[in-house]
Amino acid sequence: MQRLSAARLGDLLAGDLRAFGGPSTIEPLAGRIRAEQVSIVLRNTPLGMVANILNAATLVMALWGSPDQTNAVFWASVLIVAAGFVGLRARSSFLSVKPRSVSRRTTQNLVRNAFLFGTWWGALPILFFGGATSAAQVVITCLSAGMIAGGAASFYTIPIAAIAYTLPIFIGSAVAVVRVGDAVNLPVIILLVSYAITLFRAVLAHASEFTQRFILQAESENAIRRDVLTSLPNRFSFNERLETALVDAKQFDQHFALLLFDLNNFDEVNDRFGRAMADALLVDVAARLRKSTRECDGIARLEGGEFAIIAARDIRPDQIRSLAKQIIDVMRAPFLIEGREIYCRASIGIALAPTDGLDANQLLRCVDTALYRAKTRGASSIQFFSANDDEAAARRHALERDLASALANDQLWLAFQPFLNLGSDRICGFEALLRWQHPTLGAIPPAEFIPIAEETGLIHGIGHWAAKTACLAAAQWPRDLRVSVNLSAVQLKDKALLDGIAMALAEAGLEPRRLEVEITESVLISDFEGAISLLQSLSFLSITVALDDFGTGFSSLTYLRKLPLSRLKIDRSFVLDMLTDADCAAIVRSLIELAHELRIKVTAEGVETPEQLDYLRRVRCDEAQGYLIGKPIRIDNIHGTAAESFGQQLNT
Repeated sequence: MQRLSAARLGDLLAGDLRAFGGPSTIEPLAGRIRAEQVSIVLRNTPLGMVANILNAATLVMALWGSPDQTNAVFWASVLIVAAGFVGLRARSSFLSVKPRSVSRRTTQNLVRNAFLFGTWWGALPILFFGGATSAAQVVITCLSAGMIAGGAASFYTIPIAAIAYTLPIFIGSAVAVVRVGDAVNLPVIILLVSYAITLFRAVLAHASEFTQRFILQAESENAIRRDVLTSLPNRFSFNERLETALVDAKQFDQHFALLLFDLNNFDEVNDRFGRAMADALLVDVAARLRKSTRECDGIARLEGGEFAIIAARDIRPDQIRSLAKQIIDVMRAPFLIEGREIYCRASIGIALAPTDGLDANQLLRCVDTALYRAKTRGASSIQFFSANDDEAAARRHALERDLASALANDQLWLAFQPFLNLGSDRICGFEALLRWQHPTLGAIPPAEFIPIAEETGLIHGIGHWAAKTACLAAAQWPRDLRVSVNLSAVQLKDKALLDGIAMALAEAGLEPRRLEVEITESVLISDFEGAISLLQSLSFLSITVALDDFGTGFSSLTYLRKLPLSRLKIDRSFVLDMLTDADCAAIVRSLIELAHELRIKVTAEGVETPEQLDYLRRVRCDEAQGYLIGKPIRIDNIHGTAAESFGQQLNT
């Protein structure tokens, strides 16, 4: 009980208005309110101290020549010295930078000082009213009333300070009047009490209104700076904090790290499961971010699945990498949303200030570049910005710009790499591979420009052109040759893809059975249900489906069981080592046996030596592809007798 009472008294002395029926506040909002209250008091204090000094001088003049002259001079001197000191300090504090928040102790000290001044003024009528002349009593009464009114006005934002200042003066005045004992002073006492009640109510009303207005203003500002979905600070708030961190870095040589965190597959989740589940995912991601970061780290949600973190403590590269790794690790566990398990792939880019820049735009450009490099390295990648990234970013920007016109300028072309049927030793088809010959940069690797095409949406137009061109080419070959084209995860989301493929077949006059589409496991991971639907539709058209690079990803047997697959392509990494690594050889044999049991044919990629080819024949692999069979060539180099010429070359 004693502790509770002490706590309530501490709250009261700190300016809390709940004891008077005022609004309730919690930290840190209470600290901001106290800062505003103290700022207003400091603004009024210099003028109030001038009034104290002038009133003290007035008292000395009123009592000059009386028996209390010496005491009055002493009393006034103490007050003038104290008022001068407090006034100068208050002016200096007010002119300095206003703090965003002040402690409870600051307000409590202010209340204490107000009480000391009020007590000194309360002593005035007690010491001098009884022995003063009528004229001097009028002066003392006016001075006391004036100080009561002035004190209430100065401390109107902090009622307890106003009470601490005015109550001693009221008490001193009442004691002085009672000691005189004149019946005419009874109305004066009644007037004093009425005056005190009216003044207190006015001060309390003003203070409550001020606090309530500040709370509403703070809530409004907070709403502007807060992301509605995750309750994290938003981009507006992040920009403010970043500017503050940069100012501190310039003025006080304080270093900090900026981390950009992105959910690589957030758009896929949104497209597949809908907006509601995507929003729920973001809420859970924000919660995990709070748990995996430190209290001193400023987290903000920028847009979509992108979050920013400003780390201003322990910013050595190894410490920041450890923080980033902790975030990545926390995101690995599946998110359970509405009974579904959703897996997220995240990447983090990091820039350091002032090393990478002391300008907000420059620092954001650096961290964005680092994030892009992290995303190109694959899921769960963490990358710091480096000077080389500037060149890479400039190159990417140039490629993105030029890729938009590459198709119209005839810079894109298809290379065709053959498949060899290991039973007949004849070429049975070709895989169409996209190539870009840049007019100034030369040949651009597909691994570099295809992700750009996917991110910019250009892949849809380019993919349709590639399918149409491949079909037109295959229509000129012997009817036992097929053509294979690759489809990316982005293309499979295009609702017009099926119609586009059907149109390409019709325009080329190519039989659907001679067209094969290749997909990778990444396509299935991002949208398995959608992929099944599209692939089944292609299968109904008699178009065959091949699963490329099998064995390098999750390699789920569900794919083999549920998908309408006609062919499985064993990744080149297994073929390369199968003659020297028993495990790779076992994997190749097992995949071939399993595929044959499921009535799926198998193509081995990356065949480069006759020994590899002989081994594949022994384990009954259906087809082979690689530099030994043939390198990718232009369409002009494929003749009608391609099947015979390749077979003869291999036999010799």
